[in-house]
Amino acid sequence: MPSNFSKIFVSLLVFFVSSFFQVGKAQTIHFEGREFSLSHVKASVVPLNGEEVLRIERDLNSLPFDPNRMGSTVDEATFVKVNGLDLDNTVIEVEVLSRLLPNAPTLARGFIGIAFRIHPTQSAFESIYLRPTNGRADDQFRRNHTLQYFSYPDYKFDKLRATTKGEYETYADIGLDEWIRMKIVVKDRSATLYLNDQLAPAFLVKELLGSTTFGSIGLWVDIGTEGFFKNLKISSLED
Repeated sequence: MPSNFSKIFVSLLVFFVSSFFQVGKAQTIHFEGREFSLSHVKASVVPLNGEEVLRIERDLNSLPFDPNRMGSTVDEATFVKVNGLDLDNTVIEVEVLSRLLPNAPTLARGFIGIAFRIHPTQSAFESIYLRPTNGRADDQFRRNHTLQYFSYPDYKFDKLRATTKGEYETYADIGLDEWIRMKIVVKDRSATLYLNDQLAPAFLVKELLGSTTFGSIGLWVDIGTEGFFKNLKISSLED
């Protein structure tokens, strides 16, 4: 008969092997008939005002935030990514609602938006996101930074703000705790954002700066945000 030591050794071996594979396996969640992989976020399907929506917040244990190193710890791969997509020219539509978490830092703005052309390794992607607290702020400088484009990893908000003339940020009349319909049309090296079914675009990104031309779609949040999403629609411009 095997000794107690042998039994303990085998049990420990099984535990560590099992743990290794669990760590290496990406977490997933299903919503509206799609499977999403979690990247540095916590996600759950929850009821909100009588309907089921997808709730997301940044996982600070997985990816800590340092206010003294903002440029290197924000505008990161903090999203749920749709599995099985590899699109270039795309139309992305989704409704988003943003609240501030109780422990949100003073710099929180309700950051919420869409990532697109996500590389399979998540090493690069493009994004357009909202800062809902800025939309009706009593400060014109903050209002001018309500909508934001960035390209991960080389062109985050801080670099774009320092090196460009404001063409990657703009104003929109939006606020916290209200559903906002986002529609992004991605075509070649440009992206156009429409808000709340308006005919005129709210934001024109004439020159995408990223290295990816194909990839998946992600629902994105950042520090201090309790983000809710519903009615995601994705289609190719060639459809």
